[in-house]
Amino acid sequence: MTQLDTLAQDKFNRDLADLEQPEVYKLLLDLIAKKVDQMPLFSGKKKIYYFSAEFLIGKLLSNNLLNLGIYDQVKAELDQAGFNIEEIEDEENEPSLGNGGLGRLAACFIDSIASLGLPGDGVGLNYHFGLFQQYFEDNQQQYRPDTWLDQENFLKKSDKHFQVPFKDFTLTSSLYDIAVLGYQQDKHNRLRLFDLDTVDSSIIEDGSISFDKTDIEKNLTLFLYPDDSDADGEKLRIYQQYFMVSNGAQLLIQEAIERGSNIHDLADYAVVQINDTHPTLIIPELIRLLTTDHGLDFMEAVKITSQMVAFTNHTILAEALETWPMNYLESVSPEIADIIRKLDSIIKESYPNQASVQIIDENDTAHMASIAIHFGFSTNGVSQLHTDILKQSTLKDFYELYPDEFHGLTNGITFRRWLMDANPELSALLDRVIGEEWRQDSDLSELMNYQEDDQVLSEFSQVKHANKEALAHFLQDHQGVSINTDSIVDVQVKRIHEYKRQQMLALYIIHKYHDIKAGNKPETPITIIFGGKAAPAYTIAQDIIHLILSLSELIANDPEVSDYLQVVFVENYNVTAARYLFTAADISEQISLASKEASGTGNMKFMVNGAVTLMTLDGANVEIADRVGQDNVYIFGKEAQEIVRLYDEEDYVARDYYEQAAIKPLVDFIVSDELLAIGNSERLNRLHQDMINKDYFMALIDLEEFIAIKEKMYADYQDEKAWRKKGLINTAQAGFFSSDRVINEYNDQIWHVQVDD
Repeated sequence: MTQLDTLAQDKFNRDLADLEQPEVYKLLLDLIAKKVDQMPLFSGKKKIYYFSAEFLIGKLLSNNLLNLGIYDQVKAELDQAGFNIEEIEDEENEPSLGNGGLGRLAACFIDSIASLGLPGDGVGLNYHFGLFQQYFEDNQQQYRPDTWLDQENFLKKSDKHFQVPFKDFTLTSSLYDIAVLGYQQDKHNRLRLFDLDTVDSSIIEDGSISFDKTDIEKNLTLFLYPDDSDADGEKLRIYQQYFMVSNGAQLLIQEAIERGSNIHDLADYAVVQINDTHPTLIIPELIRLLTTDHGLDFMEAVKITSQMVAFTNHTILAEALETWPMNYLESVSPEIADIIRKLDSIIKESYPNQASVQIIDENDTAHMASIAIHFGFSTNGVSQLHTDILKQSTLKDFYELYPDEFHGLTNGITFRRWLMDANPELSALLDRVIGEEWRQDSDLSELMNYQEDDQVLSEFSQVKHANKEALAHFLQDHQGVSINTDSIVDVQVKRIHEYKRQQMLALYIIHKYHDIKAGNKPETPITIIFGGKAAPAYTIAQDIIHLILSLSELIANDPEVSDYLQVVFVENYNVTAARYLFTAADISEQISLASKEASGTGNMKFMVNGAVTLMTLDGANVEIADRVGQDNVYIFGKEAQEIVRLYDEEDYVARDYYEQAAIKPLVDFIVSDELLAIGNSERLNRLHQDMINKDYFMALIDLEEFIAIKEKMYADYQDEKAWRKKGLINTAQAGFFSSDRVINEYNDQIWHVQVDD
């Protein structure tokens, strides 16, 4: 009798083969829970607390089985009983705890912290609903709550509670834990998620994502990133952030004391990494706790806090460098606002003539990044280019004050999720060709020895085609869309934002549509796939989605074109969808305006799965190109220095590019009779006017070069061996972009955490 047969008898008094799929899912939850119960926590004097507003962890069933080293055994037992493990995983809701690259990075990092055996927990909030569940109606993005807590899952309620004092009330938290299992480790860490027992989803209006933003006791952890287009929404964001950091700060102090800290030496027991500016309020909160609850004087509390907190900057975009009006902060927590004013006084006294580095500006607005840099001990960028831009431009004045505290740590991804779990066929091929050591050390470089091996390249192609078949099944099941699995699969999936330039790819689609209608039919059909969400308050991003969906309908209904070109927008793009898209893609679209993407991690997930990158020299694209060589990627566009200059000198005029003969017809097609017959006139006209008169993220500046290089890519694809060789080289050189490497660098340069024997 297998272990699952035994569990089935114990839990359901039936044989495994007689269970229904939901019962098998619950059985596997129990199996993993029993394994975790036998695993102690990683321990050490000093512990990492990784604070993040989001953790996009994805489904955990297969990932946990993989990390426990029992995936193959469980799969075989399920196969024997007539079950498919992927179908069992369909029973699991994807946790709605994150949205984009920031949250996925946090998920990869806590996985790697555990896989490297370091004591360290993620700290965040237990959102009841994610950002929103996206669906399309009338070729427009629509919203419904993205629930996940209505079934059994890996979330466990602990017995820990903390009091969080706001201005007008105090709330009592509950702490939930999700076990974080390292790869083939016999201990574990946790993702610590704070919640309120009083949160009430019934306040949501009619299945939408609207609710009373002032009823904090009922709404505090309802949604990830609630709409902040009004004052109540902004204040709710502050309530969320303060609730997260107050709970986390109380937890880390409590645990440090349990490990032996006398509070004065707290920095020897805990290091806090804040993932972007959202958790910055932990700095004044630690100072508050150390002075109010533990009797330290103010300056000692400031010193201790400044020795504990490290800041990861993820952007140069002003919208992501958070600022909050001081009167908002005072309405949420007068004590925190008072501490921020005291910190601001310290900086104004130290640097009286440097307005650019002040915490509170002339408009009485607090700058979160300024707090994090002045009163933390480390600031890091997330790629070489991003760090250079921070030092030379965005944070130049801070860098001149604290040059030794700036670090450049290029992001990475966990191969457990994005290769071993997402692409078992490629993983098996790698095992046969280069051995299994890569599963531990992420070193795939030996694959370079097989770039001229016809047999390996053929098998590499077969894996890619099998993944296209899997993607086709997913899209058919997910939204009733059929794709040609013999087509070129060309993918851009990421948050919908003008700087990522989905609108530029849409203009290329317009070019290709007319090119095909003119009789220039591609040798191989092309499937261009988008995925991603636009924030509800981001009107132009929603207009871009509408343009893409309208083009998709236009092309699908045109028999001259539809056999050669297809455009698909994946509904509600998430980690589950990503698993199919990253592995099936031939082309990875990384086309952000140079200088605007801090790093990117989707580029790495495509790369390790053998896609070829179409890129601007932005973020970590620069390092990908350096590693694979320029013959194995496709580079276009103005470089970062030129773009920074154009912004600094306000020297970009969209209309000058629009008036060019090759560009004007493409932009004007947005408001053509053909598209207006399908689309929403207001949306299409607004986007058209924006591109002519503003185009703030310069889609038009690189458009002609983008069209030319895409045509070259599609032509090069016709030489299958040469194309697959490019893909194989990308996989072979992906090892550097492992999150294990990044976490080792964080620990060596910033955290300095040791593990107990």
